[in-house]
Amino acid sequence: MATFNKRGYKAPKEKAEKLDNNYIEDVNVDEKDSATAKAFDTLDQSASRAEDFVAKNQKYILGFLTLVAVATVSYLMYQKFIAEPKQEEAANELFVAQQNFQKAVDDATGTKSDSLFNLVLKGSEGKFGVTKIAEEYSGTDAGNLANYYAGIAYLNTKKYAEAITSLEKFSSDDVMLSTLAKGAIGDAYAQQNKQKEALEYYIKAADANQNDFTRPRYLLKAGKTALALGNKADALKYFTDIKDNFDATPEAQQIDALIGLAQ
Repeated sequence: MATFNKRGYKAPKEKAEKLDNNYIEDVNVDEKDSATAKAFDTLDQSASRAEDFVAKNQKYILGFLTLVAVATVSYLMYQKFIAEPKQEEAANELFVAQQNFQKAVDDATGTKSDSLFNLVLKGSEGKFGVTKIAEEYSGTDAGNLANYYAGIAYLNTKKYAEAITSLEKFSSDDVMLSTLAKGAIGDAYAQQNKQKEALEYYIKAADANQNDFTRPRYLLKAGKTALALGNKADALKYFTDIKDNFDATPEAQQIDALIGLAQ
């Protein structure tokens, strides 16, 4: 008997196999995902080790932080209650010495300058002299400046070794003062007939600042000292520098004659 398909008839689909809910399909993990996972594992391990370190050493860490806090507070307290009042006290002590110093400089060619410079050194009106201020207030701005005043006062009272000692203790960011201090050391050596040492400091002073006041002044002293040492080539160099670059200064007025001596 012949068979035929009824119009519109479709063969039933095979019943889909029920998936096992417990089945987990394999997932392909590429190398990038694997590396990322390893990186997170490493971070987790590092964090764990850090936590263990903190837990084991908490006592020491807290102790260290306490020390830092105490040191900071101590520094601030020192600045407010010790350093700043000491600076003010030193400045008050220095005031009278500064006044005497200025009077001595103004009277440099008179008969009172020596006694005034001695007052600068030893003190007056119940105030310390600069030597005492430099000693008692070492580390303050006024104590440092007292070394400069002491050096110049010693130089003017012919105590050259003491002048060098005081001036070598002085340091300043003020270019003019530091230049003058170097030049004064050169003068103190020159007064002791230590011409080589004097020349060294005159050159330092000349090179410290290119202004029209100190450079020609110490170039002239360097040139004369070099001449005294028989070093005409260097003397000629210093004198020529004055002639070429500082011809309007007082030092240039005698420079042609000095150049003639150096040639």
